[in-house]
Amino acid sequence: MILWFRHLPELHMDLVEWNPFIQHRWFRENYMKLVYFLQFVIFLFPFIYGGWLPHVHLFVLILIGILVFITHEALHIIVIYKKGDISLTFSGIFFWLHTNAILSKLRFWFFMSLPFIALSVLPFIISFFATGEFKSILFFISWINAMFSASDIVNSFLIAIKPKNSLFRNGYYRVQSDRTLNT
Repeated sequence: MILWFRHLPELHMDLVEWNPFIQHRWFRENYMKLVYFLQFVIFLFPFIYGGWLPHVHLFVLILIGILVFITHEALHIIVIYKKGDISLTFSGIFFWLHTNAILSKLRFWFFMSLPFIALSVLPFIISFFATGEFKSILFFISWINAMFSASDIVNSFLIAIKPKNSLFRNGYYRVQSDRTLNT
C-alpha cells in the first residue's frame, strides 16, 4: 500500500535491539545542514565548469526537472514496492519516502543508490559519447538529479559502513547474528 502525503502508522520497535541509523547525536542533529551544503556544492557545478546548462527554454528545463524527480521517486518505490507499506510525505522542500519494511543492507543501499546511479551516474557517462544539445541535456539531468540525491548520497555512504549483516527499518538498524541468519 502506498500512502500519499500521509504518515504510516507508528510501529513498535524494541530500541534495545535497534540502534539509530545515525548514531552520533551531533551528526543526527546537523544531518540536514550537511545535505544542504552538498546541494549547494552540486548547485555550483555548472557555474564553476563553464555554464554547461542546455540552451533551451526555461519551461523545458523545468519540465525535465519534474520528470527527473518523478522518475527518481519511482525508482525508490520500485526497489521496496513488495517489501512493505510506503508513505510519500514532504517537509519543506524535501520529499521523504518511508516504509515499514525491514530491509537488508544490500537492498537498503540499492534503495538509496539506484536513483543516483540511474539518473546521475549513467547520464554523465553517456554524455561522453553524445554531442551538442543532447550532451548538455544529459549533463542537466545528471546535475539536477544529483541535487535531488544529496540525502541519498550521504545515506549510501552511511549504509556502506554499517556491519555486513545489518537490517534497517524506520531510521534504525540492527546487526543480525549468525544464529538468526541460519533460521
